[in-house]
Amino acid sequence: MLVAFSVAPSGGEGADASVHDAVAAAVRVVRESGLPNRTDAMFTTIEGEWDEVFDVVRRATEAVGRYGTRVSLVLKADIRPGYSGELDGKVQRLEAALESGD
Repeated sequence: MLVAFSVAPSGGEGADASVHDAVAAAVRVVRESGLPNRTDAMFTTIEGEWDEVFDVVRRATEAVGRYGTRVSLVLKADIRPGYSGELDGKVQRLEAALESGD
């Protein structure tokens, strides 16, 4: 399963000024989880089994919650039982299709 998510604080004093610190706290949780992951400008994507991925998302959301009185969470999941290595595999298949011109 792949889960892409974005989490940010709102509310509270100075929440806008510390968004990067809050996001860093969330990404730290993800990276320390040991699950395959990738962060880009908009989302962090994690690969793993349902329970382990959503545990990391919950803990990352809680980490962000310390920076404001409210948390915004956007999440998208690709649930495909029996598949792993898709964090890279999906991109590799896309690149191959672009190279072949099909």
